[in-house]
Amino acid sequence: MSRTLILVYGLLTYALFFGVFLYAIAFLGNFYLPNSIDAAPTAPFWQALSINLGLLALFAVQHSVMARPAFKRAWTRIVPEPAERSTYVLFSNLAMIAFFVFWEPMGGSIWTVTAEPWRSIINGIYFLGWGVLFYATWLINHFDLFGLRQVWYHFRGQPRPALKFRVPGMHKHVRHPIYVGWLIIFWTTPTMTAAHFLFAVMTTAYIIIAIQFEEKDLVDTFGDDYRRYQKDVGMLVPKARSRTSSEPA
Repeated sequence: MSRTLILVYGLLTYALFFGVFLYAIAFLGNFYLPNSIDAAPTAPFWQALSINLGLLALFAVQHSVMARPAFKRAWTRIVPEPAERSTYVLFSNLAMIAFFVFWEPMGGSIWTVTAEPWRSIINGIYFLGWGVLFYATWLINHFDLFGLRQVWYHFRGQPRPALKFRVPGMHKHVRHPIYVGWLIIFWTTPTMTAAHFLFAVMTTAYIIIAIQFEEKDLVDTFGDDYRRYQKDVGMLVPKARSRTSSEPA
């Protein structure tokens, strides 16, 4: 595959990600969509539950397996190395699109907040979660995370500089601000149906498990720097005091 084609591939994959990102805001927040996560059920409860668990399992397997170094080493025998991250993003997009298309609302109500200003405050915190998530991607190099940095350096025929261990911004207080953003998004809603509750519980469990694998990879990459960082900075909740002066990229 030529350098130009790999660059175009990376750009198109990123554009698809941005569309999926915007759709997810509306889908999970129940804005403007007839088939949002808390819509009225159209299938029997147990059928909906089975479908939704399958979609969540698909998403978890895709994200976890494709992110592991061993898979990447095998995968780059098929996919050009500069396009590996863009391909991961592409499959993540496809998993999310399948989630949007096939997700089945399940009815029921865990809680519903209709009174103002509380409903607006909850929606405001929901959007804050998206802001935390998006901002956190820039702290660790947004373009590398979504594959654009890789295809750009390849297009220019230059080696991609390795990312150094850093602790920018929110990383001084929690090790995984991206996941903090996701947790705010998953749980902050004025309408929590059975389907939304299932989604929030399962994705929270996935995050806790995924962090263990991710941190093992980070220790393998950054060694004692990351071990000291783990000791000084909380995983998802800030510790009373953080003494570290370096950061993960």
